[in-house]
Amino acid sequence: MALLQAQKISKHFGGLTAVSDLDLMIEQGMIASLIGPNGAGKTTFFNMVSGLYKPTSGRLLFEDKEIGGLRPNRVTIQGIGRTFQNIRLFANMTALENVLVGLNCRLKAGWAGALLRPPTVREEEVKARARAQELLTYVGLGGQGETLAKNLPYGLQRRLEIARALATDPKLLLLDEPTAGMNPQETVDAMALIKRLRDELGITILLIEHDMKVVMGISERITVLDYGAKIAEGTPDQVRADPKVIEAYLGKGVVTGLKGTKNASALLGKQAAAGTGR
Repeated sequence: MALLQAQKISKHFGGLTAVSDLDLMIEQGMIASLIGPNGAGKTTFFNMVSGLYKPTSGRLLFEDKEIGGLRPNRVTIQGIGRTFQNIRLFANMTALENVLVGLNCRLKAGWAGALLRPPTVREEEVKARARAQELLTYVGLGGQGETLAKNLPYGLQRRLEIARALATDPKLLLLDEPTAGMNPQETVDAMALIKRLRDELGITILLIEHDMKVVMGISERITVLDYGAKIAEGTPDQVRADPKVIEAYLGKGVVTGLKGTKNASALLGKQAAAGTGR
């Protein structure tokens, strides 16, 4: 069943077209990747899905409901969570407090309840703290609840951002370069966590990632963008061998000089892992 559908979605910034007539479908329960050279329009698409940008044209459907143009808080309530390419934690708040921020959209107490603090509100707060602790433990941050976010190692900050997104109770989780800046072991651990999110929690995953080992290792379907347009889509094996994808990353002259798709595919993996293109 289609969970997210983009139908001829475009986004223009003045005379610049960041995304052009993109058709994309993410099925429920899938781990999918959105890849392409730097500036291909990947994060712009994420920003439209999460409500930071309003599409210039086209439709965005989530569970068959139009979400294009909704405010970010309304998109979150619908069941879409995300992380960011550049970590956006509340640096001077504890790990627990960061996760509580994510939980806030699911709490029932309004401003009056926060001011008067009746028993129902106090009970809800206790449950929220317990849930936040559970999520910290789930992502590997058990015992780190009182640590300031800025004092956590980089890899754990990435995990904390995922925990905060999980606190919103998402059906679809958008991960923007979740392994960027990680060492090899942290990357392996992150891949395992992403698989657990789908297999154990039933969350559909769409990620942007430059590390081709990650993309090929966990994705069931890959969509490739170049200059805002979709140039390829399919399984990891199909995308890896697609001449258009190889050309988008390496340039036409490089591909012409390589003998055989296998050699081009290997070089593509090296270039993508380094986050380079053209």
